[in-house]
Amino acid sequence: MSAGRATSARAVAEAVRADVLAGRLAPGTPLREEALAAAHGVSRHTVRSALAVLVAERLVTYEEFRGARVARLDDDDVRALQDLRAALECEAVRLLAARHPDGWPSTVTQVLGAAVDALGATDPDDWPAVERAHAQVHVALVEAAGSPRITQAYQALTAEMHLLLLHARRHYDVPALVAEHAAYLADVQRRGPAAVREHLTHLAALLRTGR
Repeated sequence: MSAGRATSARAVAEAVRADVLAGRLAPGTPLREEALAAAHGVSRHTVRSALAVLVAERLVTYEEFRGARVARLDDDDVRALQDLRAALECEAVRLLAARHPDGWPSTVTQVLGAAVDALGATDPDDWPAVERAHAQVHVALVEAAGSPRITQAYQALTAEMHLLLLHARRHYDVPALVAEHAAYLADVQRRGPAAVREHLTHLAALLRTGR
């Protein structure tokens, strides 16, 4: 792929991603190559490259003969995502406890506190910004463990985490998210992986009961 086409594909992917995560493209919406190519002034090959990126992020699904559609998060998808997040986040918390047996140092807690403060400072009307700030709280926790491989694996899930919070929007406002995550970061220092699992299964349960 040429540099110009790669740049165009990234631009199309970013535009579609933004529409999905803002809720402007509802789950199940077909993503027609011809329409996207015309809307963005690019070739269908470029659109295919852009959609492939979004399929890899699990924001878009592709089926033979049906084409691409905005992903739906059903109960199985939510459970699978939260199980994977729990595996990575629990291991990060275990590593943190092993490296800091006398308690997490201020260098860790200050970074996590700053991430919660950034969440609290987001514009409540800009839900995609809330999604990003929410994900960063969890990414910061995982990064604090000092394992680049775990961090890389966790960061690969952030697009799905954004989509998850979009689905949960009716259950939350920014103050509620801040309070929940401040409590979570305090709890996880006391109870470790058990607090991680409890926190992540809570959201999955909210989504199941709210459908």
